[in-house]
Amino acid sequence: MRVNGSLADRKGSDQVATGKSTSSSNSKKNKRRQKKSAAMPSAVQRVFETCKEVFADGGPGIVPSPDEVERLRSVLDAVMPADVGLSPNLPFFRDVGTGGPPPVTYLHLYECPKFSICIFCLPQGAVIPLHDHPAMTVFSKLLMGSMHIKSYDWVHDPRVSNQRIKSSTVTSCAVLDVLGPPYDDEQGRACTYYRGNAYSNLPGEGPTLCGEREEDHAWLEERGSKPDELVVRGAEYKGPRIVDH
Repeated sequence: MRVNGSLADRKGSDQVATGKSTSSSNSKKNKRRQKKSAAMPSAVQRVFETCKEVFADGGPGIVPSPDEVERLRSVLDAVMPADVGLSPNLPFFRDVGTGGPPPVTYLHLYECPKFSICIFCLPQGAVIPLHDHPAMTVFSKLLMGSMHIKSYDWVHDPRVSNQRIKSSTVTSCAVLDVLGPPYDDEQGRACTYYRGNAYSNLPGEGPTLCGEREEDHAWLEERGSKPDELVVRGAEYKGPRIVDH
């Protein structure tokens, strides 16, 4: 957490010394302001503290209770771009003219075995290909801009019926993601990328749709590795720091 406010208060107190009673009064007011500032965590710190409680007993395949989901969602809803040091004029949101889809910038905020917090910054036209979140609960907050999301549920497979796959693009945007638990190749939670195809193009005999429309379904083809068109570069996160007590 930053302490700029406290430093400013102390400087102001040093400068006001016109009389003993005024100095004493201002000193008391400054102390109260310092205590109030110290008791008010940053928006990012509130997200972190809430995640610690929401995912305290979590693990692969364990979804927090509806009350806990709503609690974390309300905390994320209150986060604004300025709370994480973002603004539209940052270079993350400019198309650098590589000839292909512009690169996505990844900002790492925190990670532990229970959950991770990160931000993806996408220039206009950037695309994150279809991918999954195996046995993970994902919270996403669109901090700025607009995006198109394509999401699928697996059909007739209860083991992964809640698994989501998404893709995003439209204007430059920033997305705050909370993953619980985070990706972990060694624990079997590697990220798998997919190529979407129309259901009508499914080779062979597809599953019965039980009266549902074909146009509402697709078949997904696994891609062998991270798609070449996806370029993710890391950058230093310059917003308020998370303090893990």
